Amino acid sequence: MTLHPSVAAVRVPVRATLSPLDPGDVVAVACSGGADSLALASAAVFEGHKLGLRVVGVTVDHGLQAGSAEQAGRVVSHLAELGVDETLTARVQVDGSSGLGPEAAAREARYAVLEEVADRLSARLVLLGHTLDDQAETVLLGLTRGSGGRSLQGMRPGFGVFARPLLAVRRDDTLTACQVEGLEPWDDPHNDDPGYTRVRVRRRVLPVLEDELGPGIAEALARTADQLRDDTALLDDLARAALDAARRAEGLDVEALAAQPPALRHRVIHASALAAGVPPAELTRRHVLEVDRLLVAWRGQQWVDLPGHLRALRRDGLLVLERP
Repeated sequence: MTLHPSVAAVRVPVRATLSPLDPGDVVAVACSGGADSLALASAAVFEGHKLGLRVVGVTVDHGLQAGSAEQAGRVVSHLAELGVDETLTARVQVDGSSGLGPEAAAREARYAVLEEVADRLSARLVLLGHTLDDQAETVLLGLTRGSGGRSLQGMRPGFGVFARPLLAVRRDDTLTACQVEGLEPWDDPHNDDPGYTRVRVRRRVLPVLEDELGPGIAEALARTADQLRDDTALLDDLARAALDAARRAEGLDVEALAAQPPALRHRVIHASALAAGVPPAELTRRHVLEVDRLLVAWRGQQWVDLPGHLRALRRDGLLVLERP
């Protein structure tokens, strides 16, 4: 019997992700019950068990919707029916006082739980169900925010213990795979709420781009992310070398940094500011450029105030970041 193309589209990258692991290794699959993560869980069970892996299904209840606990229970039942070796569920408290939006705060809480699960299970990998469509939306959102190359590189295929096998798979394929396998995915009401920017991009912006510019927009955005990720990785390596060369006991050598190209100087400033305690969400390009002027356009200006009650200043040939 020929495997349905959509089922194959999901299983093939999952197999490639799991194949380096050893029999007996533990793999956790994050599952919300939606089509993407449900198709991922099914593929992980099918491919993982062929490789002798232990597959654990994990669902996180954010408590943001009425009936969320019941939905988490349904996901656990689905995962058990798929044949996972163990199911885990956790309820998290989304901190609304963190300064993050509800989506970002929920994501932060979810990853913290999944990291703890991975640690307790000694899991080699935690699989996430993001697709090519998610990647395209992320790149487009980064473009509209003017966030630079780092934002345009989108989501990474893997980081730490996490892996995203489906980043080259279309959302239509995950939905079709669920239909073919007789799985009933959950439709999250938030996915249709136009109050969320990502939903408007998904429902309105991308379809207009496809209509006006032709098909393949999502794939083109995902390719852009892949290309920029390679470029960013190289620049980050060069910036780390520049930072190491400029580092002194009391600060960063101004002359050594001023000799670097702007792309590297700006990365060094950004990394140094974060290391000094500047909140990542509050550090803007304007801050970086103002600090850069201390290096290459210094006219005796005293300092640059940075978020987190920090100050960048030039002292004795060094760039210093300190609390006033």
